[in-house]
Amino acid sequence: MNPSLAAALTQQPNPRVERSHPASPAFRQTHISPAALVGVTLAHAGLLGLLVFMPKAPEPLTPPRPLMVSLVQPKIEAPRPEPQPTQPVVKPVVKPPPVRAATPAPAPLPRPVIKASEPTPAPVAEVSPPPAPAIEVAQAAPSPAQPATPAHPADYLANPKPPYPALSKRLGEEGTVRLNILVTPDGSVAQLELLESSGHPRLDRSAMATVRSQWKFEPARQGGRAVAAWVVVPIQFTLRS
Repeated sequence: MNPSLAAALTQQPNPRVERSHPASPAFRQTHISPAALVGVTLAHAGLLGLLVFMPKAPEPLTPPRPLMVSLVQPKIEAPRPEPQPTQPVVKPVVKPPPVRAATPAPAPLPRPVIKASEPTPAPVAEVSPPPAPAIEVAQAAPSPAQPATPAHPADYLANPKPPYPALSKRLGEEGTVRLNILVTPDGSVAQLELLESSGHPRLDRSAMATVRSQWKFEPARQGGRAVAAWVVVPIQFTLRS
């Protein structure tokens, strides 16, 4: 390069290169001292502590809900009625049935139909004495000492019932036997007659045999003393179902 050209270039300024200027006196005098730095730090620390330890604002109080109270009137019970004294029950007076006069024994019943499929119940021979036994004077060969009409006729006692014949039970025989009995002054049977048959000889024989051998009577009385007299006794044989 030419030395003169180089010198010229050196002397011409470059518009693209900015020249540096020396700092102003004010900038050169501004400095942050350590004490100021410590003070700023303490101030910030204090503010931070206030933010941390400052009490929180109280929360708004929620007003209590109103309590609904309803008044309930107590139930008033009606006074119970006092128990009325019970009146004594008066039982009606039952009058005894009137005593009926002796009625004649019914006619013999027709023979019932025997059913083989049904068992026959245990028969019972029933004695049906009238309230006042009829007194009849003996018709055949009366005794000369026998009174015609005694003041107190002969009466029944607790006599056993005649047995029911087994064959009569199987055949279903029923009926009423009427006997005319001569009662002696000591109450025994002196004589008896069959006034009316039951329609079955077996029943007639059972009734006559039992009366003759086992029955006793209250003798009739005439003038305060026992006398012989006739009495009619009906004996009924019935198969009870």
